[in-house]
Amino acid sequence: MSLAVRVIPCLDVDAGRVVKGINFKELRDAGDPVELARTYDAEGADELTFLDISASHEGRATTLEIVSATAEQVFIPLTVGGGIRSVDDVDRMLRAGADKIAVNTAAIHRPELVAEIADRFGNQVLVLSVDARRATGESRTDSGFEVTTHGGRKSAGIDAIEWASRAAALGAGEILLNAMDADGTEDGFDIELLRAVRSEVSVPVIASGGAGAAEHFPPAVEAGADAVLAATIFHFGKVRVGEVKDTLAGAGYPVR
Repeated sequence: MSLAVRVIPCLDVDAGRVVKGINFKELRDAGDPVELARTYDAEGADELTFLDISASHEGRATTLEIVSATAEQVFIPLTVGGGIRSVDDVDRMLRAGADKIAVNTAAIHRPELVAEIADRFGNQVLVLSVDARRATGESRTDSGFEVTTHGGRKSAGIDAIEWASRAAALGAGEILLNAMDADGTEDGFDIELLRAVRSEVSVPVIASGGAGAAEHFPPAVEAGADAVLAATIFHFGKVRVGEVKDTLAGAGYPVR
C-alpha cells in the first residue's frame, strides 16, 4: 500500500445535532456539528463525513445550512449524505460546500442514479454508502451479507457484496462500508465483511462501524480498507485522531 491511510471522523446528524447510539438506536447527543468539524480539522483528520441519519426515512433533504456552515469551518474534504435522491440534490450539496456525496437508499431503489451522478460530476465525487449486516433466515444471501436501508431498520433483500461490486462498475468512486452488526459496539471493525468486499471491488473502501480503540484500526487496513471512519470514540474523547494515526504508523501503514 503506497497511498496514505485516511482517518475520517463521521458526524451522524439528527435535527441539527450530532448524535451517536448503538446500531442506530438509543441516540445520545454528541454536540454541534460545526464545532466538532472545526475540532477534527484542527486535530489532523484527513476528511469529514456528514450523514443526516434521519433524512431518508423522514423523507427530507439534508440541511443545507448546516453543510454550508460546516464547509466554511474546515479545510479538508467533506462528504455529505442523507436524503440524496437526484443529480439536482447532488448539485445543491456541492454548491453548499460538499466535496463528495454519499448515496445509499436512493441508489438501491434506482441503481442508474449512480451512473447519472458519476457521468455528471465524475466518480471521484460519488461515495456509495452500504449498510451491510449478516443475513439470516429467509434473507440469506450468497455472500452471507445483506444490504439494509433506513439506518438498518429494513432489509433491502440484496447481497451486500454483489451490490458494492455493481455500484463500483456503475461509477461509484468509493465504498463506505458500514458494518451494521458492529455499529456503536466499540468491539472492532467487521474484518470478515471488509475482506469480502475488498476481494470484489478495486475502488477505495472506507471501513465503518465498531471502532472502540486505536488498536482496532490497523486490522481494518490489513483487511483491505483504504480509509478508516469512526464516530463514537472521537465524539466522546475516548480516542483522538492523532492516536489513530500514530497507531497506524506504528503498524507500518503510511499516514498523512
